Amino acid sequence: MQELIRSQVKPEIQVFANPEALTQAAATKFVQQAHQAIQARGRFTIALSGGSTPKSLYALLATQPWGNQIPWNQVHLFWGDERHVPPSDPSSNFRMTQERLLFQVPIPHQNVHRIKAENPDAQAVAAEYERDLKQFFQLGEHQFPRFDLVLLGMGANGHTASLFPGTAAVDEQTRLVVAPWVEELNTNSITLTPPAINNALEVIFFVTGTEKAATLKAVLEGQYQPERLPAQIIRPTQGKVVWMVDQAAASSLSTAVSSTPS
Repeated sequence: MQELIRSQVKPEIQVFANPEALTQAAATKFVQQAHQAIQARGRFTIALSGGSTPKSLYALLATQPWGNQIPWNQVHLFWGDERHVPPSDPSSNFRMTQERLLFQVPIPHQNVHRIKAENPDAQAVAAEYERDLKQFFQLGEHQFPRFDLVLLGMGANGHTASLFPGTAAVDEQTRLVVAPWVEELNTNSITLTPPAINNALEVIFFVTGTEKAATLKAVLEGQYQPERLPAQIIRPTQGKVVWMVDQAAASSLSTAVSSTPS
């Protein structure tokens, strides 16, 4: 079934000269997506990511002209994953977003749906966030949230969100949120599950740097091995997936799949 889904959804690949050009394009796309969602459904729901490119994106969205173009009172922010740390911890994705974006824009407090990872019980954190999602999206049994947009990165080991190679989270099919133990981080991490991400209307991956070129090629062009390369399992079932990458990250891709946006 995974192979069937993968073959039906062809990713869109956009290659940019450098991370700065990528970030500018991402900011423009964010504004466009927000307006389209609000016009269609009255709100814009987005699951945010950590990482260097999102950090630059959030900082850019807090500046003009982008910041003033976004109706923040109709934007609802969620997180795709979070370290099992308090919101004041330097490794917190929420803290990074708060410092780069939330302190600078007029988004209502109730529109910021953070993962409350200060709870010492990681499994309870995941269960609470799952309840929050079910309540906000008014979900029934066996239903998943329909985010307008999910932002993701990809690690050099092929992980995305906190779906790490060799963890049970990669194979989860019924839960919305789980809290796997991540050996390389030496802690639990709270993450949306593959079906929760794959139900989004659109998923955007940000990948930059030569150190990720080989992994990007393996994910996009190699054998389908999601247990080893979890980023491969992200294939929206009814939406689209876009890979926004810089030339360094795309340097190993075949020209057949590489495309530069006009």
